[in-house]
Amino acid sequence: MRLVEGLGTAIGHEYVLTGDACARYTTDWTKRYVSDPVAVVRPGSTEEVSKVMALAHETGTPVVPVSGNTGLSGGTYASRSLMLSLDRMNRIREIRAEARIALVEAGVILSSLHDACEEHDLVFPLTFGARGSALVGGALSTNAGGSNVLRYGSTRGLCLGLEIVLADGRVLDLMTELHKDNTGYDLRDLFIGAEGTLGVITGAVLRLFPKPKAYATAMVAAASLQDALALLDRLQAASGGGVEAFEYMPRSYIERHVTHIPGARAPFERQHDVNIMVEVGAIAPRDALPDSDGSVPVVTSLESELACAMDQGLVLDAVVARTEAQRTEMWKRREDAAEIILGRLPMVDNDIAVPTDRVPDFFEEMEKELAAIDSNAQTMAVAHLGDGNIHYVVFPTSGEPSDIDTIREKVESVARSLRGSFSAEHGIGLAKLPSMRRRKNAVAIDVMRAVKSALDPKGILNPGKVVPQA
Repeated sequence: MRLVEGLGTAIGHEYVLTGDACARYTTDWTKRYVSDPVAVVRPGSTEEVSKVMALAHETGTPVVPVSGNTGLSGGTYASRSLMLSLDRMNRIREIRAEARIALVEAGVILSSLHDACEEHDLVFPLTFGARGSALVGGALSTNAGGSNVLRYGSTRGLCLGLEIVLADGRVLDLMTELHKDNTGYDLRDLFIGAEGTLGVITGAVLRLFPKPKAYATAMVAAASLQDALALLDRLQAASGGGVEAFEYMPRSYIERHVTHIPGARAPFERQHDVNIMVEVGAIAPRDALPDSDGSVPVVTSLESELACAMDQGLVLDAVVARTEAQRTEMWKRREDAAEIILGRLPMVDNDIAVPTDRVPDFFEEMEKELAAIDSNAQTMAVAHLGDGNIHYVVFPTSGEPSDIDTIREKVESVARSLRGSFSAEHGIGLAKLPSMRRRKNAVAIDVMRAVKSALDPKGILNPGKVVPQA
């Protein structure tokens, strides 16, 4: 009670929640991790975050930062800890269109930033299905990826500077607006992807890009994943690197989408094993301005490339969006993934990455390995095919923890054999701690522990996450 009273004095009693008032913060998107916090604190400024952390440090109270709670790995689970919500820190401090940067607070909703950038004919290209509730701070803390990594990179590559409150309440000002700053250790990248274990991100300088003046979007059926990757190379060459999304959805995904989403339609009259959503963004006026007949060059170019690929057998079928409504339908088909995949139990969800040319090898190898482990298991997958990130979900016949871990370990093993990673964009949290212990280089883990100890000697920041206990 003394702690809660002190927090109320520091930031205002109405912003320190206890009991039933905490309910909306205590369950993440998966519903698998239900927290039991001492209180939820909602500071409204960096200064107030500093006060909260100073008090927590003084009393040795664990603090779990929470953003939009859209994570899938248990990164915001809090047991008898303070949950520190950044949702009140939701101001876009400045958009500098000439420099193509945005200065934002960590509590800005991703879709709100998208809307603000659009007013300046710019985009912040990070996008994924939960953008309507995910916060900038959470995206930075997990180094989120999304569907446009192929062209723009992950969150780390979209950030120039950060503002961080350290475990003891000190404010680390790294809010640089520079593209080049070679002055010692790159501390910014240390905090991106650390999931709040090293400090609390309160602000950021983000890179913006010109908004494409036109899009060409299509659903494509390929003869194989190898042919799909060949098509990607072809489209990249034809568009000058303008492919923004190249998303793989197998037959099983399409079937489940049509069954479980009201009003959903299959992309083609016939069913195909390899379905790709491709989008090309045109920035140059020559590619975006309609010709005299009303046709848009970037769309015409995509149609031409798909027609040639079809003649050569790389493409079996294709549908090009003619209206914004059709484009939206194609995107929604992909962005419904979490809703249709994660609603079934038991489940082994995996977020792995392999080199792009090894994606077909992963599926081929896993099919054989899974049959030997659980011949009646079913699978569901989607992939950011352009960057090698595969969301591979197994529905086993047994929900026993040991059986689930056997499957997860096999997925890790196959990914590693292909020089891949067991975690691509969802973070580590609690769910992947066993994977970290098994697969992460032992020296790397020792270094991570040393960094954690140096920045958070009392171990109060998001304890028990990301770094396995010694």
